[in-house]
Amino acid sequence: MSQRKVMRAFLDTGLISLMLYFCFSSALSSSLYSSSCHSQGKFHLNGMHKKEDVILGGLFTINLISTYADLSFTSEPQKPDCYGFYVIGFRQAQTMAFAIDEINRNSNLLPNVTLGYSLYDNCNQLGIGFRAALSLVSGQEEQVTLEDNCVGTPPVLGIVGDTSSTRTIAVSAVIGLYRVPLVSYFATCSCLSDRQKFPSFFRTIPSDAFQVNAMIQILKHFGWTWAGLLISDDDYGVHAARSFHTDLGPAGGGCLAYTEILPWGDDPAELRRIVDVMRKSTARVVIVFAHQIHMSQLMEEVVRQNVTGLQWMASEAWTTGPSLQAPHLMPYLGGTLGIAIRQGEIPGLRDFLLQIRPDLHHNNTDGSSMVNQFWEHTFQCRFAPPPAGWVEAGGELCTGQEVIENVETEFLDVSNLRPEYNVYKAVYALAYALDDMLQCEPGRGPFSNNTCAHLQRLEPWQIMHYLEKVNFTTSFGDEVSFDENGDALPVYDIMNWVWLPDGRTKVQRVGDVKRSAFKGEELTLDEDKIFWNFESKQPPQSVCSESCPPGTRIVRKKGEPECCFDCVPCSEGKISNTTDTLECTSCPEDFWSSPQRDHCVPKKTEFLSYHEPLGICLTTISLLGTFMCVVVLGIFIHHHSTPIVRANNSELSFLLLVSLKLCFLCSLLFIGRPRLWTCQLRHAAFGISFVLCVSCILVKTMVVLAVFRASKPGGESSLKWFGAMQQRGTVLVLTSVQAAICTVWLVSASPVPHKNTQYHSDKIVYECVVGSTVGFAVLLGYIGLLAVLSCLLAFLARNLPDSFNEAKLITFSMLIFCAVWVAFIPAYISSPGKYADAVEVFAILASSFGLLVALFGPKCYIILLRPERNTKKAVMGRGIGS
Repeated sequence: MSQRKVMRAFLDTGLISLMLYFCFSSALSSSLYSSSCHSQGKFHLNGMHKKEDVILGGLFTINLISTYADLSFTSEPQKPDCYGFYVIGFRQAQTMAFAIDEINRNSNLLPNVTLGYSLYDNCNQLGIGFRAALSLVSGQEEQVTLEDNCVGTPPVLGIVGDTSSTRTIAVSAVIGLYRVPLVSYFATCSCLSDRQKFPSFFRTIPSDAFQVNAMIQILKHFGWTWAGLLISDDDYGVHAARSFHTDLGPAGGGCLAYTEILPWGDDPAELRRIVDVMRKSTARVVIVFAHQIHMSQLMEEVVRQNVTGLQWMASEAWTTGPSLQAPHLMPYLGGTLGIAIRQGEIPGLRDFLLQIRPDLHHNNTDGSSMVNQFWEHTFQCRFAPPPAGWVEAGGELCTGQEVIENVETEFLDVSNLRPEYNVYKAVYALAYALDDMLQCEPGRGPFSNNTCAHLQRLEPWQIMHYLEKVNFTTSFGDEVSFDENGDALPVYDIMNWVWLPDGRTKVQRVGDVKRSAFKGEELTLDEDKIFWNFESKQPPQSVCSESCPPGTRIVRKKGEPECCFDCVPCSEGKISNTTDTLECTSCPEDFWSSPQRDHCVPKKTEFLSYHEPLGICLTTISLLGTFMCVVVLGIFIHHHSTPIVRANNSELSFLLLVSLKLCFLCSLLFIGRPRLWTCQLRHAAFGISFVLCVSCILVKTMVVLAVFRASKPGGESSLKWFGAMQQRGTVLVLTSVQAAICTVWLVSASPVPHKNTQYHSDKIVYECVVGSTVGFAVLLGYIGLLAVLSCLLAFLARNLPDSFNEAKLITFSMLIFCAVWVAFIPAYISSPGKYADAVEVFAILASSFGLLVALFGPKCYIILLRPERNTKKAVMGRGIGS
């Protein structure tokens, strides 16, 4: 509502309240001196009355235009200048009269009470609606009799009305002070559900909050997350906009591209701006929460700018508006989906309407002025003499004998009863409340001291107590009851504007949305019946951003609504398997994201395998080295009696060949998926095999030096320390030290298999962690110590005569051995995963081949190819020259 209208409503409310106060105070002061009093004046309104035991009030829009602005009331007859007869409003008023007549004929409902009515025309004006409401709650009798016990029925039991939210807010704010029930059939503003501000308000039409929710459900059903909203500049539109902005968020799954307020009156510049916003927006769905007059003005500009391709959603105020269903508007409005008041059937209403006849004597006390005005409007005639201010059309005189059925009028069209159905339910709600009150048993009542209410001493709040508990079912099958806020169980029809091939328009029902006490809210749509005004004949797409597919996540665009976002692929190791995911989820430890990032797959495993080229190559080389050791060992065994084999302790040579074969074979433990036993065995076997090998070489070197020393005068005693037993013992002791190191290492911090994901996030690298770095360092250090010692001793003996030693071969072999293992350490440390194992295997094979070839290559050459040199003389250096 605009500020001007709010101020006007409050001024009117205050003024009427003052009038009511002065009227009551005047009556009270007069009673101090007399048993009766006269009101200072009364409002003269266009009404329709039927006096009976109990009166129900009604406020209806019978005329659409009024120029009457005087807010005073006098004893002089003054009627508001209302014109623009509204046939539908008159039919709504007649529906209330019919419902009361039907109740009076029902022996099961209010059998001992006859209902009457007092219906007023509000002329579509707030001030006149106030006057009518005040007249209903205060009474219109010329003389008010005040009895000693204040016995008397209230002027009205309750009021049915009003027709708009703005007027209802103002009227309910006043009569709510006196707890007079007001049951509206057309006011939908969600603000009226506030029981603190409107304690006596009820309605048989759903709240706009439910209407908004119904629209949101339709948006969600078709996946429309991006829509524009146009509202009227009044309570009807403003409160609906608040509900949309509140509910169409994360819970509703949508956003508003824009919200525009449609102007009252003719404002071409503003309408051009609004239509231009609609045309430029990417939102294909436009929700219009306004009145029919606003849509008519808007569509003129839409047609002028030729804005097509929009899917309109209509609020109940214009869903069934006939003026908008013109052929020239259907290219734009065809396919509109709208929320409509529940359509019901009222049997017998048409026959009742046919019985209406004008009053030829102009007796206006019973509302004949309304009927006369309807007659003049329908038959385009006038009564003579014409009642001043009421005749709209000139022409022939009305006879009163005209036949309504002979005239094409929507007054008799009862096939689409929507507001009338709500009027019908409102009247019955008041009747059932009164019936429940009259059935109260004395002493078992709901009021203080278990008393019951009596018709002659009835307080407005007492009937309101029963109205809150009303629960009945109409003949059409709809349940009627009110919740704690005075709202009835909501139900709406969903309508679709069908553009027929012949150019005609049909508004058809394609579903409904309702709330029940047990099932909650239910949306029912028959999509096969929906007409879509698009070439594809399918629902349009209306989104700010396309849905993010699985494998991506939503990233909000800064400064834009939540529905506008970018789709960013999930990072490695994370997935999203649903659309429009805000966060990607991490895969379990042993899984990795698929290339599409939409599901987790087992991680690839990596280790030095027998099935890959590198593993096959190393395995082949290892088996080749083992085979060569076996061949050399066979050669030496076969030629064990020859001088070259017997020279320098053939037993150590045999042991050295066995240890080299073990070195070649231990490399196989580094190939294949690491397991606990292979991790524990590989380093122990490697360490012990190489210590055994190097120990043999060290002892052979020491024997060479001892023999050289014994060949000199006085050195014979040195040989006694290097006999066969001493040599075997030395090798055993040195090897036992390494075995002890390995045992302590395995017991204290054994190597174990480990799944390493640090090298590659998408792979599991199986490796053996050494457990104790100190243990591994001591193992390597001990091998290195023996190797360096052997190398030094061999280097010292390198220049000894060939007759006494093979020091040169040992020196060369140990240089190769040391070089390999010195290069191994940095290469091993810097190599990840399986490549570390490959480096270690390579070092084992390279050093083993170096020892095998350097130590046994020359001897095999002589044994196999130069047998003439395999003699004692040749070995001693006195035979054939080289």
